Amino acid sequence: MSDLADLFPGFASHWIDTAAGRIFARAGGSGPPLMLLHGYAQTNVMWHKVAPELARRFSLVIPDLPGYGWSDAPDAEPDHAPYTKRAMAAAMVEVMEKLGHARFALAGHDRGGRVAYRLALDNPGRLTKLATLDIVPTWHMWHDLDARLAYRIWHWTFLALPAPGPETVIGRDAVAWWDWKTAPGTKAKSLSAFDPRALAHYHAFFQDPRRLHATCEDYRAGRTTDLAHDEADRAAGKKIDCPLLALWGSSGIPSETRSPLDTWRAWARDVRGFAIDCGHYLPEENPAATAKALIEFFGDGV
Repeated sequence: MSDLADLFPGFASHWIDTAAGRIFARAGGSGPPLMLLHGYAQTNVMWHKVAPELARRFSLVIPDLPGYGWSDAPDAEPDHAPYTKRAMAAAMVEVMEKLGHARFALAGHDRGGRVAYRLALDNPGRLTKLATLDIVPTWHMWHDLDARLAYRIWHWTFLALPAPGPETVIGRDAVAWWDWKTAPGTKAKSLSAFDPRALAHYHAFFQDPRRLHATCEDYRAGRTTDLAHDEADRAAGKKIDCPLLALWGSSGIPSETRSPLDTWRAWARDVRGFAIDCGHYLPEENPAATAKALIEFFGDGV
């Protein structure tokens, strides 16, 4: 993948050893530390449109999650670690510590948002602030599943099926599947919002059978271990202590659920947020509004 375009000019590249394998991350900018986590089926590259503006105010760390992009894709354990959100979150803490950031702000989109809120619950002293992009907690996604939401998130149940079923189906033409799965999630119902250079990054990693398997393990963890962790925290009344900004696309997945803000207020003590005019892929469909929202939130007292 050495011929792929560098979409973060001037940023450093790091390969960092963690309990979840070696993690690849881009780092750049100056100011308080801010980690940005990508979602399925993307890589660190999904932040490339908002990174230049954010880097003027923050020291950015933008990793590939375990199994994605250029990060390692270790074998999964019976509980699907290291693709559980708890294990991924622990790896992200290791990344930040090794880059000199014991306490930091965090934003996560899609699966990265699930890693982000799990990190906040498991490591309450680590975060100054938390932003989630186009998600509500995993507990609600499974327990509030109705006909409308099931139609929208059909891939949750498909990708969580036992191996090698999903891997075999997707692997027959991984690029075509990526495009077919992704386009309907945008407001335009097309790939027009994606920079072709970013698409090349996404397509390249998704054609690697080990990483394709890892992305399925991510969803298998979501159906089992991640859900169990959410259920335990909900039963204990555990809440996120740091301020939380919930952003979602006006045509995104949370728009198919109950009030996203009311949902997040059951999980965090200090919640604010709003919809952005786009589909699921906020930083690429509407980077200006996304960057503005993140700067206003993280720049206020971070």
